Formats: sequence, C-alpha cells, structure tokens
Amino acid sequence: MPSATTAGQTATTAHQTRPPERKPGSALFLTLIAVCSAVTAANIYLAAPLLSLIARDFGSAPSAVAWIASVAQFGYAVGLLLFAPLGDSVNRRRLVTGLTVVTTAALAASAAAPGTAALAAAVFVTSAATVVPQLLVPLVAERAPADRRARHVAAVIAGLFAGIVAARVVGGLAGQAFGWRAVFLGAGVLTLVLGLATALVLPSERRPRTGGLFSGIPALPGLVRRSPDLWRACVRQAGMFGAWSALWTSLALLLTGPEYGLSTATAGLFGLFGLAASVVAPLAGGLVDRFGAARVVRSAYLLAAVAVPLFWLGGQVMWALFVAAVVIHAALVASHVANQTLALTTTSTPATANTAYVVAGFAGGAVASALAGSAFSHWGWGGVCAVAAVWLVLGWTTTAVRR
Repeated sequence: MPSATTAGQTATTAHQTRPPERKPGSALFLTLIAVCSAVTAANIYLAAPLLSLIARDFGSAPSAVAWIASVAQFGYAVGLLLFAPLGDSVNRRRLVTGLTVVTTAALAASAAAPGTAALAAAVFVTSAATVVPQLLVPLVAERAPADRRARHVAAVIAGLFAGIVAARVVGGLAGQAFGWRAVFLGAGVLTLVLGLATALVLPSERRPRTGGLFSGIPALPGLVRRSPDLWRACVRQAGMFGAWSALWTSLALLLTGPEYGLSTATAGLFGLFGLAASVVAPLAGGLVDRFGAARVVRSAYLLAAVAVPLFWLGGQVMWALFVAAVVIHAALVASHVANQTLALTTTSTPATANTAYVVAGFAGGAVASALAGSAFSHWGWGGVCAVAAVWLVLGWTTTAVRR
C-alpha cells in the first residue's frame, strides 16, 4: 500500500499534469468575443453609409433621412438601459441567445421596410437588442488578471471599432453593389451565426438576484452618485463620443454632397481610416494598466481638440479629413478604453456600472448626431464641427472640478 507521502506526491503530480481549465479569458475566447462584438456593433451604424441610397429609394433628400442614424443610437441607449444591467443577475448564455434572435428578426424587418417610419422602427429594435458586447465586457474584466485587465477590455473594444469601420466600408461597398436592403439581410445572417456561437461557449452560470428582473435600472442614479470616478467616466465619454458621433455620422453627407461628389461606395472606403482605432486599443490598454485612466483620458481629449479644426478644414481640403479621421478615432478609443476600465472596476456591480457608463456615452452620441444633422441642413459642415467642439468642451469642463 502506498504511503501518505507517496499518495500526496501522486496527487500533486496528477494536479500539475492535468490540463488547465479553460476559462473565459483565453486567447480563443477573447477572439470570439471580439469578432462577435465587431458584427453586433456594426448593426448600430449600418444605416449611416447607406443614407444616400435609402433616400433615393424612398424619394427623399439624404438630409431628410439622416435622423435614422440618430434613432439607431437612441435605440442602443435604451437597450443598454434595459438589458445590460441583467449581466449582474441572469444567465448570460440565455440572454445572449434571446437578444441575438431578436436582432436577427429586426434586421430582416429593416430589409423589408416599405418606408422611412417602418425602417426607423426596425432600426430602433435592432439597436436596442444588439447590446451583446456590453454583456460580455464585464465578464472579460472579471476573469482577467488585475495587471492586464485594461488590455483584455481593449481587445473587445478593438473588435467594437473594427465593426464600426466595417459598417461604413463594407456596408457602403455592398450597398452600392447589391442595394441597401441586401446589407441589412447579410448583417442578419452574420449576427445569428456569431451570436449563437458566442452563446454556446459562455459559461453556464446561476447569477444571484435580490430584486426584480429590472431592479438594476432604478439603482443606476444612486450608483453614479456614490461613485465620483464612475460619474466622471460617464460624462467624459459622453462628451468624447458625442463629438465623434456628430462628425462621423454626418461625414457621408459631406463626402456625397456637392463639396466632393463621391459615390456611396467611395465614401464608405473613407471608413478605413477608422482602423486606427483597432491599432490604438491595445496600446491604450497597456498605457492604462501602467499610468492610470486619468492621464490617458486627458491625452485623448487633447487629440480630439486637434481633430475638430482639422475636420473643419476638411470641408475644403481632403487631406485634412484623412488626418482628422485617424486622430479622432485614436482619441475616441483611448478615452473609451480608459473610461470603461475605470467604470468596470469602481463598484461591486460591474454590469450595472458598465450600463450607466455606456448609456451615458451613447445618449451623448445620439443627441450630438441629431443636432449635427440639423446643423448640417442649416449651416453646412461648419455647423457639424461646431456641435463636436461644444460637446468636447462640455465633457471636459463639467468634470474638471471634482464634485
């Protein structure tokens, strides 16, 4: 019979040779999360590069349908408010599956829409249900090593911004070749496949719930009020994302208008400059882990302050638009990585805190893009740049003094 020492050594050896448990946080899991995030994030911005085609199909001016892009952002904010807090209290696998099915159905309804009102309603539902990435980011942050948390969050954010770029580039090219309805149908197929694949690899978990299903919603104001760091992250990202949204959602109107006269497909290629975001995200994650969120956000605001006058100059000079597009994306993603990492680690309820953060950002973006569409109709591209500048000033000065 083996001795106790021998048995202990055998158990230790077996433990050491046993394959490590696969946890959400592995490279393969992070890659799937990033790709799924890219596809779902693209759904929010599908309409933006297709506005000219949609307007032509419905017999309207492009500026008359620009509000549909704002509807998408409002829908996303509403979906975040309703569904993202559930990450603290329900089974993520079931929730991701349900939202994926609803998103796919709404994208199919968008493709079949007979008019702008029906399209706007379908886009609203699509955006409200396509909040899967924000259910997964808290999971990634929870499972990541403390000294690499921002890098893991940055990997998902890189996927998000890659999806935004794809929406403009691939959406514009596919819309020009096959029509805008085919773009929505294709997005529905991709969303269904990747959403269900992601749901299958999520851990099966029983989440504790102390209140009602949507009890996280009324808890949001108090949570932000009790955490100055969370409040600051919310306001600063609302300012940054608002400035970006005002410029980026209106850019197709400038490029396809009389100033440049580009086709929808050519204007869509302009989104390739947004790839700067995917490159900057890992770098920003490393800087946040090393120097802290506050310093990275400050640098991002300085970059954005440089980008806005470059965008204004781009109303007459194309090269300025090229430089401005790279700079604004670098500023946005650096700010986002820093602020979201702070939001995820500043309270004991990361999913609810993340909801407050992302809702604030997208609400700021939705309002800014709506104002930018109106400003473009009345004052042209200069009006859009003015909206972006105001949003940056509000985002920074409101948080410059600690409450």
